[in-house]
Amino acid sequence: MLSKIDEGNRYAFDQLCRTTAIAQAAALSLDSFLSINFMPNAVYRPEACIQSTLAAAEKYGFPVDRIIFETVEGENIVSRPHLVDIFKAYKRFGFQTAIDDFGAGYSGLTLLADFQPDLIKLDMELVRGIDVDVVRQHIVRGVVAICRDLGVKVIAEGIESHGERDFFEAHGVTLMQGYLFAKPAFKTIPELSENSFTH
Repeated sequence: MLSKIDEGNRYAFDQLCRTTAIAQAAALSLDSFLSINFMPNAVYRPEACIQSTLAAAEKYGFPVDRIIFETVEGENIVSRPHLVDIFKAYKRFGFQTAIDDFGAGYSGLTLLADFQPDLIKLDMELVRGIDVDVVRQHIVRGVVAICRDLGVKVIAEGIESHGERDFFEAHGVTLMQGYLFAKPAFKTIPELSENSFTH
């Protein structure tokens, strides 16, 4: 399927993915946030994209303020100003915004300087083994401090050990995801493990 995506159909594919995600979240009676990755190099008309997303949310009865649009920081963004405009448009319409895989790629702190999303998701390569890696600890503590000052929430993704979880909890990061808590599931809401906690 993905091998058939090209410049000519990328926009339509992006729209179909978000509409399908909203429909499935509503069918599952999801009562938490829905994260939708978007392809910034495919989104040339943010207002048109937003209208179709709003229509899908209304059609399926899914609250707009529980939809998070996120882009992967590791993707080579053709135009950062265009991406910032997309983010600002999403925020104006009440959606939440996030930068996924933060620290993994091309833009990182520069993108954060141009736009402060609601959330950043730390890349799992920064998370892996952080409880025993002093260098990663210094880097992550710096990012967490910056985000705290900017009012941006931090999610640690890829948590697989109690040590990783405990490090982030000790440093005030209470939003986490990873196999330690639950494994991904298709068209169902995964059950949380005994390692899960809520704040």
